[in-house]
Amino acid sequence: MCGILLTVGEAFRSEFDAALASLKSRGPDASEVLAHGGALLGHARLAVIDISGGRQPMTAANGRLAMVYNGEIYNFAALRRELEAAGHAFATRSDSEVLLTGYLHWGEAVLEKLDGMFAFAIHDRQEGSVFLARDRLGIKPLFWGEHQGNLVAASTLAPFFAFPSFPKKLDAEGLRDYLAFQTPLAPRTLVRDIHALPPGACLKWKVGAGGTVRKWWTIPDATESVPDHETLVAETDRLLAQAVKAQLVADVPLGAFLSGGIDSSLVVHYMAQAGAFSTTRALKTFSVRFAEAGFDESPHAQAVAERYGTEHHVLDAPELTAATLAAALADLDQPLADPAYIPTWALSRLTRQHVTVALSGDGGDELFGGYPRFLDTADRHPDSLGKRMLRAMRARGLAPASLTSRMLAGADLLLYRRVELGDYPGSRKDLRRYLIPEVARAARPQATLELWRDLAARHGAYDRGALLRADLWTYLSENCLQKTDRASMAHGLEVRVPLLANALQERMLRLPAAVHFDGGGGKAILRALARKHLPEQVWNREKHGFSVPLRGNLAGPWRDWVEAQVAAAPARAPWLAAGALAALWQEARQGRGNVRLMYTFAVLLAWLETHPLEPT
Repeated sequence: MCGILLTVGEAFRSEFDAALASLKSRGPDASEVLAHGGALLGHARLAVIDISGGRQPMTAANGRLAMVYNGEIYNFAALRRELEAAGHAFATRSDSEVLLTGYLHWGEAVLEKLDGMFAFAIHDRQEGSVFLARDRLGIKPLFWGEHQGNLVAASTLAPFFAFPSFPKKLDAEGLRDYLAFQTPLAPRTLVRDIHALPPGACLKWKVGAGGTVRKWWTIPDATESVPDHETLVAETDRLLAQAVKAQLVADVPLGAFLSGGIDSSLVVHYMAQAGAFSTTRALKTFSVRFAEAGFDESPHAQAVAERYGTEHHVLDAPELTAATLAAALADLDQPLADPAYIPTWALSRLTRQHVTVALSGDGGDELFGGYPRFLDTADRHPDSLGKRMLRAMRARGLAPASLTSRMLAGADLLLYRRVELGDYPGSRKDLRRYLIPEVARAARPQATLELWRDLAARHGAYDRGALLRADLWTYLSENCLQKTDRASMAHGLEVRVPLLANALQERMLRLPAAVHFDGGGGKAILRALARKHLPEQVWNREKHGFSVPLRGNLAGPWRDWVEAQVAAAPARAPWLAAGALAALWQEARQGRGNVRLMYTFAVLLAWLETHPLEPT
């Protein structure tokens, strides 16, 4: 695990070391730079496998290729045996060398053989080309940009801001998606000339010719009928056990996040089953304890810890003060307004004091149908004469915008519920209300959450399976996985997500979404496994999200901090409509109104203090 940086061209050579230093928290163990033809490759290493070997940047035996890579390839031992049988020799025990040799042997087809989380850049000195790739679901981040024929690629946006000459103009459409969805959606960022490589995508770039992005993996549709439930549960049990066991490989201390929910608790169960700890070496687990009713899952986590005899560490949420909030947000390379980032950041800081690698239950809700919103399908909201009449009246100015949600049907209503702001003129969710006119036009409100809409339509017209799949490359990749990556890597902690292993993806996504839903709601397969393996208090209760009591914090301990962000808005973000923002804050400081939207603006403004952007 690490931070990676690559540049091609002369423009950024003098600031390269400073840019690589911005990735130090992602790789605190070593920092190295390689000049390779017309490219510079930099690597900030967090040593996890083959600590004494596997150093990067890594050069192929023939000297033609050089690579920087971030991630873990869990099936690297099997791939190594395959490559050795083909005549290749290895100098290290690292997965990095297997990846580079695999690219040398198979070319871009190596991507289809990789089971893991990864983002990497390979420079071909002979061709003068660069190959970039990101894993199927975007567990690891990768960004790229061009300026005057020069290329920059990096793990985060931080190195781009360390290059003074790289343009830093606001991307109005990236801002639109952030305000709608609390995070920009790949390929957009908040900066117009910096692109996020999408999940499951790769880029071939060549000097003088530019680059072409293509999808090397696509989200599959269901192609199989519903199998026998008990058989499927048993099969999933086996696949989960294999996935967790495969992800225990490490030459450093390893532990687990344990929230007390089904997903993380099952991960701990399979770790125990795989022998991750013994009577002489207890597994270390970590969780957050909230004082507020409805947020505190610590008793459930404690029950699991006691079941498996883990060494359990608990962080008290009252420690999440305004100072903690500010420190956590300072580690974001671009704004992310999911409040769960804050406790995840603090939990990662605690965890890193004890281990270098932690397994997490991330991905269980997305892959196994855990969100109630997957039940809210388009066919539950049919159009009607009354709705059509309201829309016609609204078009003529005869119906108030406050009735927008009552006018919408089907997919349009689902989209309205999914976003905080969008293309809803005059309503409380009108994006234009919060932007000055020229930026509002450039933002193209009509394209709000276009990627999510396209995915949902492509996979089944907004039914359960389509909604689940649409989340994989939007909410999962750009919110949940980004949150965990940034929060953990801010402290040099590697987090692995075994519930998203290839074998589980392939099995679950070939099946109709119906396998995940029964009379008890979603996640039927994982709930069955929880009943089989876990204490009853873990699975016999309502689901709770991992977040913070936002309304109380904005009106209480975070109030002065947010006040300062709003006061700074005219200077930092003159493209925001100051009056609308002030009115939003006036409500939120009293514990009323849309506090989630207020938090979204506060995070943006805090980020702009250290990442100033020019107008679009």
